Amino acid sequence: MFTYSEEHNQFIKQYKRKKRTILFFRILILFTILVGWEFLVQKNMINSFLFSSPSRIVTTLLSLLQNGELFCHIGITIFEVLLSFIATFLFSFIIATILWSNDTIARIIDPYITIINSLPKVALGPLIIIWVGASIYSIICMAFMISFFVTVLTIYQGFISINHNYITMLQSFGANKWQIFTKIIFPSSFDSIISSLKINISMSLIGVIMGELLVSKNGLGYLIMYGSQVFQIDLVITGVFLLGIISSLMYFILVLFEKKFFN
Repeated sequence: MFTYSEEHNQFIKQYKRKKRTILFFRILILFTILVGWEFLVQKNMINSFLFSSPSRIVTTLLSLLQNGELFCHIGITIFEVLLSFIATFLFSFIIATILWSNDTIARIIDPYITIINSLPKVALGPLIIIWVGASIYSIICMAFMISFFVTVLTIYQGFISINHNYITMLQSFGANKWQIFTKIIFPSSFDSIISSLKINISMSLIGVIMGELLVSKNGLGYLIMYGSQVFQIDLVITGVFLLGIISSLMYFILVLFEKKFFN
């Protein structure tokens, strides 16, 4: 029966201890912020109308849950985020592959992608509403525009950063571009692809919320906008709190996906 060395067991123990320490301090920081926030509100050191409080957020969540609005708004936002996330990644991957496969096209298009990526997409919101209409399509379009170009650049940079010696070796054996892509480029670009997914999910969430702020009558973005219009700060901060939870869950799902399939 195989046994690990004492050094290996010691390393595993230290690694697990470090992970527990990191998790502990993450929870401690969050707990301290929430308790301190509630304490300052209860002692009237900060204005509860302007800053709300954890207890009032819980009350607002229970109210939304009782009237059936909570999961409706969360579900709509998650659906729009996932739809824009999938569409953006698929189109970005295809465009990045085309750019890698044809250097001439890449040299022509690259400056345009960079310039468009630097433009404030939110400023195009009114135009998107006019072109697409005030519907879910304009929300998806907004999210797509915000995340598409940065995702393309991330994947493409991963493709072209592969060691050219590997490509030259395959070419010397008569490999075509498809074989080079499937045997070298794609497998070696997993880190860049995962990075693009992490960027894409956060940018898609930002784009969806911006779209909901402009046109939607449902979703967390609408909830935040409605709360600000009627001066219900509790509703606004509750919406932001829910966005933080959704963003964290999506990020950790991607991390688990990365560990399961790419490690």
